[in-house]
Amino acid sequence: MKIYGSIVSRASRNAWAAEETGTDYEVVPLDFRKAEHKAPAFLAINPAGKMPALVDGDVVMSESLAINLYIAQTYGKGSLWPAGAKDQARCLQWSMWAGAELEPVAYGRLREVLFKKESERDQSVLDDLAEKAKPLVELIAQALKSGQFLCGGAFTVADLNASCVVEYLVRSGFELSPWPAVDAWYKACTARPGYQKVQDMRAAAIKAAA
Repeated sequence: MKIYGSIVSRASRNAWAAEETGTDYEVVPLDFRKAEHKAPAFLAINPAGKMPALVDGDVVMSESLAINLYIAQTYGKGSLWPAGAKDQARCLQWSMWAGAELEPVAYGRLREVLFKKESERDQSVLDDLAEKAKPLVELIAQALKSGQFLCGGAFTVADLNASCVVEYLVRSGFELSPWPAVDAWYKACTARPGYQKVQDMRAAAIKAAA
């Protein structure tokens, strides 16, 4: 299984999913600064020219959260991909929600923080997005009333996909402490060995590029 994209991009989500399932995989790095994502070889894989993309045998696909659903369903049955239809439905629900509802808000904040000098940031944008994030985080808090994770007592791809988007909020300075259950859930997700290994890979890539 090959994951195309920089490990510091959304491809890290897919590496985390692969780590959780114990699947052999390779991250094929693409340098955004050199426009390698626009090279003909990669456009043959993903005509949109966006990272990440996945090639696994004759399966070729893009969209990081969808890739994670594929990895979970193919290699994580009974663990990352739960056995029951009810929990499988929740994995789909939370993954779609993370991409459609949470990510525009979370990435909006991260973009303002990550790509602008502090003096250039628009605080009104950050504040507005923080207000929009609050009811979304509250939805996670409500879901966690039935267990430690989004499908109850076990970590699944629902938690992986949602928490990797919540990470954007955290990295942008949004505090989860007003929602203790969400804070504990996020810390439990990101304390997992698979996540930590991918963060080490990210740190090494950032250091090498410096």
